[in-house]
Amino acid sequence: MNQNETPLLDTLLHHVERAPVQFHIPGHKHGRGMDQRFRDFVGDKALSLDLINIAPLDDLHHPTGPIKRAQELAALAFGADYTYFSVQGTSTAIMAMILSTVRPGDKILVPRNVHKSVLTAIILADANPIFLHPELDTNFGIAHGLSVECVAEALALHPDVRALVVINPTYFGISADLTRLVDLAHSYGVPVLVDEAHGVHTGFHSELPLSAMQAGADMAATSVHKLGGSMTGSSVLNVREGMIDPRHVQVVMSMLTTTSTSYLLLASLDVARKELAEHGHEHISYALGLALAAREKINQIPGLTCLDETCLDSSAAFALDPTKLTVSVKDLGLTGYDVERILRENYNIEVELSDLYNILCIVSWGDTEADMDVLVSALAEIAEAYRDRHGRREVTVKLPAMPELTMSPRSAFYAKTQVVPLHAAIGRIMAEMVMVYPPGIPILMPGEVVTQVSIDYIEENLRAGLPVQGPDDPEIRYIKVVQDGC
Repeated sequence: MNQNETPLLDTLLHHVERAPVQFHIPGHKHGRGMDQRFRDFVGDKALSLDLINIAPLDDLHHPTGPIKRAQELAALAFGADYTYFSVQGTSTAIMAMILSTVRPGDKILVPRNVHKSVLTAIILADANPIFLHPELDTNFGIAHGLSVECVAEALALHPDVRALVVINPTYFGISADLTRLVDLAHSYGVPVLVDEAHGVHTGFHSELPLSAMQAGADMAATSVHKLGGSMTGSSVLNVREGMIDPRHVQVVMSMLTTTSTSYLLLASLDVARKELAEHGHEHISYALGLALAAREKINQIPGLTCLDETCLDSSAAFALDPTKLTVSVKDLGLTGYDVERILRENYNIEVELSDLYNILCIVSWGDTEADMDVLVSALAEIAEAYRDRHGRREVTVKLPAMPELTMSPRSAFYAKTQVVPLHAAIGRIMAEMVMVYPPGIPILMPGEVVTQVSIDYIEENLRAGLPVQGPDDPEIRYIKVVQDGC
């Protein structure tokens, strides 16, 4: 196969050149039936590619032509046996990964800091999650990956588990010793499913952590749009044959995927794969250079600390993706959200996320040296403006607790419920999720017992202005708990 090919984009462009009269959806018909201001901004060329799965363009649900060819090229580029495109982000790929592996009642090993999509799939599958403690970083207030020792203990206690879920890398760019985790799980006959939402680029540069496929994982849900150059919402599900049946994975993927697939997103996956395969190493080297230079400068700013390789002191924090700039701002006497807001309002800079203690900035080959200079300069000015607060108070880093799971997530989610004030929920079983998004890791989830520690953590995030969400009540004054006796 020639990675220079873009079979799907070529087919779409040929179709547009033919200019057929379209008596099919979408109803805007090349933009002619669309709001003019939007049409002018987006452009007729982009709108001409907003097509539907008619025969000449192939069908994502049963690909036999250019989509099939594009997925085969992607599988070769990512080192997978099969690759399936997703136009509904990595969340759908994650759900397909789990729903195609576990059945009702099956045990599945899951790190507690997983994305909500993993827990959604567990609820839908009626699986039995065995939550594992990730390593917690008490300096930055974030969770890393799973240690080999933690997984070994869990497999010994639960040899009948159906799958192991691993996050690689985490949102903050930390990878575990994935090769050893895969080898360990496989020795028990357990497939490894990897949430690789933040690692599409890892397999294309030797200075980055190993990709899931390089480490021998069985499936990996990978966001191409996050760091791989495709459009937002476009991702892939990479599959290795052996312990997994790719045909069943494709069936489940189809069950979850809209039949009105976006050819703009699909085409962007096609070209992003080509760019990664042909120029990924060069592009990533450039991004690494930008990130490493910025990290060095940020670490010289009083009151700021950038996460670096000195944090990698165990198998649960085995490798770092340097393109993720996690900047601790707690010594400024500010929260991460405070700094995010200042950067937005005073410097016109947007960051990936903030939390109680940090901001996270993602660097890619789409950035420039000028962009990095603006960021570093802004952080230096903020640190100088708050220099009188430096070291004035000791900040105790608080981490979310790991509540006790006493009821299956599905049973709790579908049980009869009561709506109670947040503080009246202590000791009750949660019936919905509460999380800060991003990153979308639940503080409480269905089936877990509500504790004062969890409530305190929720309220601290609310006071800081962070985007706490999940319950029916958007203000999080009330939550749903399982009705007594249900």
